[in-house]
Amino acid sequence: MDRRKFIKTSSVAMAGTTVLTRAANANTQDETQKPTRPAVIATWPFGKPACELAIKTAKSKSMLDGIEQGIRLVEADVSNATVGIGGIPNSNGVVELDACIMAGPGHRAGSVAGIQNIVHPISVARRVMEKTKHVLLVGEGAKQFAVDQGFEQKELTTDKQRQRWEAWKKKQQKTDTPEINEDQHDTIAMVGVDQNGDVFGGCSTSGLAYKMPGRVGDSPILGSGLYVDNAVGGAGATGVGENVMRFCGSFLIVEFMRSGMKPTEACEKAIRRIATMDPLKIDQLNINFIAINKQGEMGAAGTSKGFKYSFADQENSNVVAAKSLSAKPIGPEGGNQPDAAGR
Repeated sequence: MDRRKFIKTSSVAMAGTTVLTRAANANTQDETQKPTRPAVIATWPFGKPACELAIKTAKSKSMLDGIEQGIRLVEADVSNATVGIGGIPNSNGVVELDACIMAGPGHRAGSVAGIQNIVHPISVARRVMEKTKHVLLVGEGAKQFAVDQGFEQKELTTDKQRQRWEAWKKKQQKTDTPEINEDQHDTIAMVGVDQNGDVFGGCSTSGLAYKMPGRVGDSPILGSGLYVDNAVGGAGATGVGENVMRFCGSFLIVEFMRSGMKPTEACEKAIRRIATMDPLKIDQLNINFIAINKQGEMGAAGTSKGFKYSFADQENSNVVAAKSLSAKPIGPEGGNQPDAAGR
């Protein structure tokens, strides 16, 4: 073989080796599939139908519409006790909802917190983003804005949750140290990348079960429960909000991805960073993160074993077990269990 043919053959071989190495690295990292766009990731198995609807909507409209419609699907599910109608009420028996939405193009965002009697806070958050000069509206002001925008008022506490709240209240009357939040507390956080690489995200929750009236967790707080950067990707959180918002968890993950980390690697790094500053042990933090980068790679990590996330793209959808950083199982019914101190 002459020198020219040898160089050409060697170059092809080296290129093939590089491709194989990258593929192997991808499989040993965190990604559930080859990078693809559009793609959507969401917290928990109940996020799978939401992801599928988001992809379908993104094809005919936009990814921002997809995020909103996917989250609305979960908010309208009365069987879901942690989001929207049928959510677990606060200690006074009133459901208070939090939500935010964020668009990478233009770095726009809208949030609502402690809003009552409105089924779809994610849509109100979008109106805040698109119809006002503000980012966050709370309480009665958020509700009045929703009503002015034509949103219907509706009782959010179902008979089932009313009965559970009454049983919880009787239990508290028998103890000198009432527990404010003794039940699961999940969130629908969703982040998507469209075919052009633009990033969008949303988050919605009813917060900690039997929380103090007026308590707001990480879900509507940009950089905590959700954050997107159109140059990098996005991340979302679920779990004990106080343990996320004190460290700007989602923002931290996006910044780790900016430095070159894969999504799950960035989620894990953020959790370990939080654990170095929090007095709680890592298996007591009760926090979980999802992330997706601009290329469509996605992943997740949680402090306890059992956290699962959902994803969808144009070809398939699935529920995947996230990387766990401790052997402690997650709480019953797929939810986390905060301690009696209300962490």
